[in-house]
Amino acid sequence: MSRAVRRVAVAAVAAVALLFAGCSRASVTPLPGVTGNPPTAASSSAQTSQPPGASAAQSSPGVGSIVQPVAQGFPPLTFVANSGDGSGALYVVAQGGQIYQLNQGESVAGSPWLDISDRISSGGERGLLGVAFHPDFTDNGRFFVDYTDLNGNTVISEFQRAADGTVDPKAEKILLQQTQPFANHNGGMLAFGPDGYLYIGFGDGGSGGDPNGNGQKLDVLLGKILRIDVDSGVPYGIPASNPFQPDNEHNARAEIWDWGVRNPWRFSFDRQSRALFIGDVGQNQTEEIDVELAGNGDHNYGWNIMEGDHCYAATTCDQTGLTPPVATYSHDLGCSVIGGYVYRGTRFPAFDGKYFFSDFCSGTIWTLDADEAVAGVPVAPQKLGQVSFSVTSFGEGEAGELYIVDAGGTIYSLVQP
Repeated sequence: MSRAVRRVAVAAVAAVALLFAGCSRASVTPLPGVTGNPPTAASSSAQTSQPPGASAAQSSPGVGSIVQPVAQGFPPLTFVANSGDGSGALYVVAQGGQIYQLNQGESVAGSPWLDISDRISSGGERGLLGVAFHPDFTDNGRFFVDYTDLNGNTVISEFQRAADGTVDPKAEKILLQQTQPFANHNGGMLAFGPDGYLYIGFGDGGSGGDPNGNGQKLDVLLGKILRIDVDSGVPYGIPASNPFQPDNEHNARAEIWDWGVRNPWRFSFDRQSRALFIGDVGQNQTEEIDVELAGNGDHNYGWNIMEGDHCYAATTCDQTGLTPPVATYSHDLGCSVIGGYVYRGTRFPAFDGKYFFSDFCSGTIWTLDADEAVAGVPVAPQKLGQVSFSVTSFGEGEAGELYIVDAGGTIYSLVQP
């Protein structure tokens, strides 16, 4: 992270509502690990960089309006999700520590469904960053959140919906706590995989360049994607197929599923192929998308040996055992990748099998072919269009329709261009 951008991020920690101007427009909240120099308006139409063998990214012709507002009036937002209980409700996550239940037909924020702001440090890259609903949420009411506590450390905890649909904020069960050495790169994503296990994204611990080398250390959780079993063990169990188990030769943490990530702000599972798609935020030059087959962990994605598809802070590096990204783009086009979802809805058949992602600074919406990415083919992203707000996340409805989260407090849905 450049010194100028770091000064902005530090200043933003003072208050949730503090926004900064950047990326050629106002009202940008420094959430997903903004690094390097934001793109200028003139550079936003440049072509993406790509792995060797990929053709240059192309803009789709005839792009018009690509999003429309669904609900507004929320405080600064980080995520939106569905619970899978058949209600069609969306759950909107606010950085300050609230979750709002948005039922079908509602378009304005009401009172929070859950409010845990009393135990959260919020601002900059901190706050309530993610929520994941148990696969059996309909019956057991269990869901899980990722937030930074009053000391700035990461907490993964569980809550439960009562029979009357409410949630007691005092009935919190903490599963995991992780000290954060710096205020940035906290990760924040958690999601249940098709195997029923909970996956958790941890950034490298912050600062710039991973000064502690956490991405490549197997005895720490920072710079990793974890996989745990929330249905066994105290406070959780370790799936037997995790790549590392206690007392192995590397002294590795058994929770680790993948490593060598810098800040995997958002990742998701394709409903059809079950593959894992990861948007990993870069340092000063390159943003990347990583993809792995279902159930196929044990990947080292290279940080801080590599940033994207090139050696980091070196002209050459040993790339033995590293898994390269399937797609990249340079900081001429943005500053922080926002990973999304493979579209599996029914409203827009032309989008089926397209992985959607964006950038926090430029607001560009790209797609790439999910089948090619899963096959390990270097993929050139296609530019679908550009939005005028700061995208902090995508979300998926029960039926597979996609939503886009505006840091300023609005939820949008896709519109066929």
